[in-house]
Amino acid sequence: MEKNSGVQLARRIAAGELPAQDAMAEACERIATSEPEIQAFVATLDRATALSHAAQARGPLAGLAVAVKDIFDTADLPTAYGSSIYAGYQPGSDAAIVSLIRRAGGTVIGKTVTCEFAYMAPTQTRNPADLRRTAGGSSSGSAAAVAAGMVPFAIGTQTGGSTIRPASFCGIAGYKPSYDLFPTPGMKCFSWSLDTVGLFAATVTDVAWFAEALIGRSLARSPLDMRQLVVGIPQAYPWEAPSASATQAVQQASTAIEAAGGKVRQIALPAWIGELYRAHAPLQEYEATQTLAFEFDRHRGSLSPMLGDFLQRAQRISVVQYDAARKLIDDAKMQMDSLFEGIDVLLTPSAPGEAPMGWTSTGDPAFNKVWTLLGTPCVSVPGLSGLEGCPMGVQVIAPPWQDQRCLAAAALVEAAIRTCRF
Repeated sequence: MEKNSGVQLARRIAAGELPAQDAMAEACERIATSEPEIQAFVATLDRATALSHAAQARGPLAGLAVAVKDIFDTADLPTAYGSSIYAGYQPGSDAAIVSLIRRAGGTVIGKTVTCEFAYMAPTQTRNPADLRRTAGGSSSGSAAAVAAGMVPFAIGTQTGGSTIRPASFCGIAGYKPSYDLFPTPGMKCFSWSLDTVGLFAATVTDVAWFAEALIGRSLARSPLDMRQLVVGIPQAYPWEAPSASATQAVQQASTAIEAAGGKVRQIALPAWIGELYRAHAPLQEYEATQTLAFEFDRHRGSLSPMLGDFLQRAQRISVVQYDAARKLIDDAKMQMDSLFEGIDVLLTPSAPGEAPMGWTSTGDPAFNKVWTLLGTPCVSVPGLSGLEGCPMGVQVIAPPWQDQRCLAAAALVEAAIRTCRF
């Protein structure tokens, strides 16, 4: 399905070529047409309310529909966190990121499907690139809504790989900012050390513009030139090996970068990366047993078997194990400079492969966990396909708080892929 460019829509609205209400009406029509097939939303504004919002809006996002993952509180739409426990729950206030959308003039058009409490239980959302496949998780609805062209922008989250992986599966741009760059108050917490707001748009240019519109930082202006860009590509990974589709995507991206004048260097990941990868599980498990203590203690029977069993197993994680994981992370962050020595960014597969067939799994976050632990900015760059013809993203990674560099490099990679013939 055709995906909307949010930047192009915003420019047309700002220039007076497209009335904000007309842009919103088009979004409402796209949702009405595509939602029965895609099943990306759990709740949406009615058309009259959405048009009224657009008519009154001011700011860079005026007239633009934004979808928000249903683990963020919204004062005008119910918030269930993907769980029957909170069915029909109506918060009295907006999450901080929702308030930022409204301040920028955006209309929160609806709440998107999420895995239960943003864990990994599969959802009903279909992948617009192939309706037989998962859209990923846990931000499945947000990624699918953008990929299906229903909205130009959407908000998700990432605790393991819940932004980068769905973006890769659905063939759009996904941006996981540096940890704490975007506010999380009003978001249902799963792991306070890992939870990060994520953003989706059709292209890297769009997602960078969206991010800048929300927090006012200079994120959409490129400080890089392709002729100066040095990209590091790991020779191997201390977790599972990439599939043939993922390997092909990285090779094609590498070819495109070099054809456009950039430099590619093969690098060896340090041994501490593998140790850090193994720290994700105890850290997440220990914190989830506390953040979901009420739900587990009071509503155990209403949890999915997948989440209930996870929380049961997680009880075994001791304070000693948790503290050891935290120390590994702290030590790793002290070695970040060596990881990026001689390169501007890293480039890896966004996921082990293309979206899995069926809806019994949301896919594997293996290629995302370490970067979430380190709090680095990551961007899934669209434009490539796997051996089965489905989208396959490549992930650009930069040091923490170098989000402008990460987005700029990702935009250069995206442009190189677009112009290269494979």
